[in-house]
Amino acid sequence: MNDEMASQGPAASVVQPAGDLVAARLPALRSTLREMVGSGTLHLTVDLTDVQAVDSAGIGLLISAHNSLKKAGGDLAVIHASKDILELFRTMRIHQHFSVSGD
Repeated sequence: MNDEMASQGPAASVVQPAGDLVAARLPALRSTLREMVGSGTLHLTVDLTDVQAVDSAGIGLLISAHNSLKKAGGDLAVIHASKDILELFRTMRIHQHFSVSGD
């Protein structure tokens, strides 16, 4: 899982990326999320405590995870987003697709 922290329950998991959600850092997180969804996680929470920036690739990854979970009958939530990330998600109306909350 590289530098991502993840904890899992029967159908619920939390992942806390250890840095920004930008294109260069996404391959490891993408693998982690696929593994979690593939192993039966239905409710995934992404904790952005250590994330200061999200680029278009990061947004794409979150939307992809949301779509995969929704297809399986689950959901995605983002927690501890910084004020700037919350503003970005609201501007892009991401919060209309899955739960997003700040610090």
